Amino acid sequence: MAPKILVVDDDVELGALISPQLRRRGFEVSVVTTADAALGRLAQELPDVLVSDLQLGGMNGIELCRQVVERHPELPIVIMTAHGSIERAVAAIRAGAYDFITKPLDFAALGLTLERAVQLRALREEVARLRRTVDQTRRFEDLLGTSAPMREVYDLLERVAGTDISVLVTGESGTGKELVARALHRRSRRKDGPLVAINCSALPENLLESELFGHVKGAFTDARADKQGLFVQAHGGTLFLDEVGELPLGLQPKLLRALQERKVRPVGASAELSIDVRVVSATNVDLEEAVRQRRFREDLFFRLNVLHIPLPPLRERTGDVLLLAQRFLEQAAVLANKKQLSLSDEAAERLVAYPWPGNVRELQNCIERAVAFSSGGSISVRDLPEKVKTYRSAPATLGPEGGTFLPLHEMERRYIFTVLEAMGGNKSGAAAVLGVDRRTLYRKLAEYRGTPEESPEGAEPPSAERRAESERPQGAAPRRPRE
Repeated sequence: MAPKILVVDDDVELGALISPQLRRRGFEVSVVTTADAALGRLAQELPDVLVSDLQLGGMNGIELCRQVVERHPELPIVIMTAHGSIERAVAAIRAGAYDFITKPLDFAALGLTLERAVQLRALREEVARLRRTVDQTRRFEDLLGTSAPMREVYDLLERVAGTDISVLVTGESGTGKELVARALHRRSRRKDGPLVAINCSALPENLLESELFGHVKGAFTDARADKQGLFVQAHGGTLFLDEVGELPLGLQPKLLRALQERKVRPVGASAELSIDVRVVSATNVDLEEAVRQRRFREDLFFRLNVLHIPLPPLRERTGDVLLLAQRFLEQAAVLANKKQLSLSDEAAERLVAYPWPGNVRELQNCIERAVAFSSGGSISVRDLPEKVKTYRSAPATLGPEGGTFLPLHEMERRYIFTVLEAMGGNKSGAAAVLGVDRRTLYRKLAEYRGTPEESPEGAEPPSAERRAESERPQGAAPRRPRE
């Protein structure tokens, strides 16, 4: 489409001269004679570039420039001015105009200026689009994803971030539980306070108690000085208890009391210390089952589980795989001092097909390894770990004798990729086998791969032989090729 130019000039004769000159250079031109008329036109439809004379009756070009920049900052403005008004043209630039051109007009120069302004407008729109994409994909701090399961997580986090209630985050290893804790802290009223984290499975019971609650000098061997516990260190902030399901049973009543009373007693101390801490816990074990097996106190479970945030495994958010992979690719390329890398189509398909038992952490490790192994401008299949590049989906089964049942969307995803692979990547053939039209298949592939698929309309046009075959009347014999 021809770029649209709106010209503002109270000289009717000049406006009549400008229009055909710019149309001859491929622009679509509209002309108005006042600044007010221009603002009214802009309120209805934005052109690609606004061209305005500096001297206008009523509102002058500089004031028009200020108002347009305030209302439509993405719209480039070119000012027309006489030779004697260069200082005022510079003032217009300071007010936000893109460029100026002097009268009498050199239409070739004006055309080049407008072409550059159109390119600037396109660049501004692309930057705005990328920012919107980042806003949509990075909805909550460092958490990344646009899939339906992740949008549900974002909604929960947004609703609870501003409160002080205890949150229990559950999910498989590598799903990003600590990222959730950090996101909650950054969005809370405690964001200026400390965020203190501890892995409850990393220390034996006696040392873990000292870490959590602190100790006084002489409380036990090697206690040569008083030590603040993590609860006190996190005062006014957030305490993140990772792997809380591994908390020793003997320490659980002491943690429960600290949460209930908002006080802690350091090991060996006679007095308690008041604390103001929000607790976020995380675990990859089933705490309800641990309660039934008496490995975890029920009252502590209820105290920690005021709000439950389950994180989906990566295999349930397949549409986010390539989005995450691209982010990790950019980060790893910077650390490896390599130029910007991209994923080959074949590598992307392998990443999407693999089930990622180690979740996001495994995907990140995979991409970092691939970047280290890459030698060209893109990540190829040979750069991927062996288990990823050789992975083949197991045939889906419909009965319990075949193993674990699969969710319906996972069955569909695996079957579509199996058919596509069997058809050698031919999407039209795969659509025919699946009994769907090509648009439906492209939509499904875009959903599972997380990137837009080439539309059927953008496919390569059929050859003359294929067109002739498709146009052959039903029942007619196929045409023989000419000798």
